This record gives sequence, C-alpha cells and structure tokens, in this order.
Amino acid sequence: MASINIIAAIAENNAIGLNGKLLYWLPADLRRFKALTTGHTIIMGRKTFDSLPKGALPNRRNVVLSRSKKNFPGAERYASLKDALASCAADEDVYIIGGASVYAEALPLANRLCLTEVHATPKEADAFFPDFNRDEWKVSFREEHTKDEKHDQDYTFIDYIRT
Repeated sequence: MASINIIAAIAENNAIGLNGKLLYWLPADLRRFKALTTGHTIIMGRKTFDSLPKGALPNRRNVVLSRSKKNFPGAERYASLKDALASCAADEDVYIIGGASVYAEALPLANRLCLTEVHATPKEADAFFPDFNRDEWKVSFREEHTKDEKHDQDYTFIDYIRT
C-alpha cells in the first residue's frame, strides 16, 4: 500500500481554515508544502481544489474526491478516498492536503503527519483538523520558528510517524 502522509497547518485549537481559505500566511510553510509534495500524489476534497488560486498544483498528480461528475482540470476525480488510494502504486508517497473531512477519513490510515503547528488561536474558524492521540505517534522531525518580517506568528514544523 502507498505511504499515506497528511500535511496541514493547524492552529493551537486545531483550526485550519475559514470560508475556504487558510488562516495564516506563512511563506515558509508554503515552501515546505511545495518541497514535500512536488513529484508526488496529492489527494484533496472538492472544496480544497476549488480554493487553489490557479487550479491543479504543478508537478504533482492531483486527485480530487468528489461524487459529482464535475470536471477538475488537471486533476483526476474519484468518488471515495478508498478508490483514490487504490489507484496509487504500492511504493507511492501520497499526501492528503485537506479539507477537514478528508483529513478525518485519512487519519486512521496515515503513516506520517507533516504538520505546521501555528502558535496562535484564530478569532474565527469553520474548518478543523481532527483530534488525534499524540501517544500513537512519535516525533521524527521538529523545527521551531519565531515570527519575523514575513511571518506574523511563531510556528513549528513537526513530523509525526505512527508508532
């Protein structure tokens, strides 16, 4: 089975979005996202695909989960996460990139979490990363960052692998 990675930027209260948009502008997080996912398969829900400013992300196999017959330019469509994962090669690195319901469905299947933990709590949010038991995961990478001229919040890149 493919290696299933979940990638997300989460606030201290697990918030991930508001009105179809990310909560925080973190250029370093966007660079990390690009570095980790380029050359791999990314799986997302329809709303996440619709939120991408230029549509399908380049240099990645884009997969959208949707039961509608709508066309998603530059992306493949599957009706379920199970079907999308079945289309992946056994040695493939797959990244689940959102939204909240896709994260919740993929979490029990994931081998690794690639999180950006933002050290802030937004005033408003309508999408949340699912709660997960950190005792079931081991930290494999951690990198702390403090706010600077390009980042308004402190944040930590942290990767977890399932124990």
